[in-house]
Amino acid sequence: MILAVNNVNWPEAFPEKPEVSVEISNDRENLFLKWHVKGEQLRAVTTEDQGPVWEDSCVEFFCQVPGDDHYFNFECNCIGSMVGSRRKGRAEDVVPFSPDEMGRIERKCDFPREAFEEKDGLFEWTVEERIPLDLIFGDKPLEFPQKLRANFYKCADMTKKPHFLSWQPIPLPKPDFHCSQFFGEIELL
Repeated sequence: MILAVNNVNWPEAFPEKPEVSVEISNDRENLFLKWHVKGEQLRAVTTEDQGPVWEDSCVEFFCQVPGDDHYFNFECNCIGSMVGSRRKGRAEDVVPFSPDEMGRIERKCDFPREAFEEKDGLFEWTVEERIPLDLIFGDKPLEFPQKLRANFYKCADMTKKPHFLSWQPIPLPKPDFHCSQFFGEIELL
């Protein structure tokens, strides 16, 4: 399945709209995400996991098992630095993934994991992620198809042209991706 991440939710304040899509697949043990991004400005200052990757050129996947009041966020900048946690909200009941759990999430990027300040120009880049499904569903055996509530995002908070795109619309007055009530549904076959 390929989804376009093209909702500009706050066009007056943040009109920038890079081209973004994400390919989603699974092998019943892992979720595979392949992000394709084309846009101006490229920034990657954060090199460590659990750092402020959203300030850089960043793609994000948030998901929730139906019926659970917690959700997961996986946020990855263009060099593969990542934030991962289980939470109820932006600052409520946040449990970051351990270093071992973060190490299980494979990332492949077009750029080496070296920091660089913002670059101007037109850039095309990809990020590939392999997320073990047991990080999301726990150890229970899964029957397929399996559903997830989810949203996909593209942001770059600290660039000259900050932007906040989503797959599913977010009808709020200012940017906030930590709103599981606006998640859509995806099916893992």
